[in-house]
Amino acid sequence: MDLGRVGIWNRVIAEDEPRSREAAAEVEELGYGAVWIGGSPPVSLAENVLAATERLVVATGILNIWQHEAADVAAQANAANEKFDNRFLLGLGASHARFVQNYAKPLSAMRDFVVGLAAAGHPKDLRVLAALGPKMLELSAQQAGGAHPYLVTPEHTARARGILGDGPLLAPELKAVLTNDVAEGRQIARDHLQIYLSFPNYLNSLRTLGFDEADFADGGSDKLVDGTVAIGDETVIGDRLKQHLDAGADHVCIQVLNDPLPIAEWRSLSGLVQVA
Repeated sequence: MDLGRVGIWNRVIAEDEPRSREAAAEVEELGYGAVWIGGSPPVSLAENVLAATERLVVATGILNIWQHEAADVAAQANAANEKFDNRFLLGLGASHARFVQNYAKPLSAMRDFVVGLAAAGHPKDLRVLAALGPKMLELSAQQAGGAHPYLVTPEHTARARGILGDGPLLAPELKAVLTNDVAEGRQIARDHLQIYLSFPNYLNSLRTLGFDEADFADGGSDKLVDGTVAIGDETVIGDRLKQHLDAGADHVCIQVLNDPLPIAEWRSLSGLVQVA
């Protein structure tokens, strides 16, 4: 499974709508290697993008393990790969306590889920785990094909590569605002980050990366916004992409924040595929 070096991360592209299908086909034509479907998508949503394309790898970013049974997911994922030439990558995550009844011990829950996948015949190398901390990263190397960290910096990417070692896929998400107006870009980024600043796991991860309570207050400091979102023109976003790749990422999926379905921005950034 070849994801290429650069992909896109988006929620809307998997909708069963003509505009989304056309966008998926154009993303493939532009040369991106993969589409990561944001939110908590079931395997069926990935099939919408797979059906609209011929070569793209399509990944869930991420399927919420609390909402599904491992055996069912294994059957659905294996069927998607059989139908679409092994282009489906199962991204799994443990979500957040506020969204899950009886939420407890996410690492143990993930470990049990991947054991269930294996027992149901799902190949280890066709799944990745949403991983921030060392223990989940270790599990990503042991029981999956790699890791898909979200809301991270190049420093985290370097740290994750050190924990994963050589071999496992490391595919961080990179937030970006394509703009020549930094103030406007920061506001777009700040609006996007608000929900994440209410989740303990993201705050704990950000603390390990040098951010503190002052950075989380009042909508987020400029240091936090600039550190977690690439804001600027194609060169600025390309530089941040390169930082992740140089730090050990195999593939970076760019989440453009300008628009829910930012086709114009994907076109403008497509040159990064050739230089990555």
